[in-house]
Amino acid sequence: MNISFAGRIALVTGAGKGIGRCIALKLSKLGAKVYAISRTEADLDSLKEEDSSIETRCLDIAYWDNTRKVIGDIGQVDLLVNNAGINKKKTVLEATEEFIDEHFDVNFKAALNISQIVAKGIISRKGSGAIVNISSITSTLAFPGVPIYCTTKAAMDMLTKSMALEFGPFKIRVNSCSPGAVLTAMNKKIFSSQELKDSVTGRIPMGRFIEQDEVANTVAFLLSDYASMINGALVPVDGGNMIHISPNPIQKLK
Repeated sequence: MNISFAGRIALVTGAGKGIGRCIALKLSKLGAKVYAISRTEADLDSLKEEDSSIETRCLDIAYWDNTRKVIGDIGQVDLLVNNAGINKKKTVLEATEEFIDEHFDVNFKAALNISQIVAKGIISRKGSGAIVNISSITSTLAFPGVPIYCTTKAAMDMLTKSMALEFGPFKIRVNSCSPGAVLTAMNKKIFSSQELKDSVTGRIPMGRFIEQDEVANTVAFLLSDYASMINGALVPVDGGNMIHISPNPIQKLK
């Protein structure tokens, strides 16, 4: 399988660090012209140093109107990866309206906003395209302490299905990629102790955390023509975490 995005224009949000950065670099390596979005200028500068062909835009996608202007000014986009997200800790009993809005503004509303702009552009020029939303297995499996984050990802999955249904007739495919436990900088704060790390990897039949490149490879496949009839799918990249209810399958098999 030889994936090539030559002649295609890709937009990746949350591309300054972590999974988004890995995806942006992967798509660029496969020939796409990549526009990387982040709200942190230093992260974008670092990305540009790593791959000078990537175009960067410093943008806080939580702001609806300004996002529409910046994304609209980019022009043609064929491939979109809605990766940007925040994950802060508050229980259901602790969550405030401001906290809830902050998560939905970034994790859900921004993805809808940007997808709308990109899809309208593809439709207007009678082209074709693909969108991948970066969800999480926590859209299905509740994780303690982050109920609002989990809920935004569940909303993202239904948005994926709804967009796939609506955009399919216009030759735009939409899928979700749902990573399990990836040790990004954000997740390292959550999995702060070795005991917690072991408890997480113990639930994964493959027995380890997911690598960022493994997520990026899945995204590249879903965006490519090799996935030409995959539409509205929620694709887990979790080493089998979601398939069982055993508390520690690794320990039991040893």
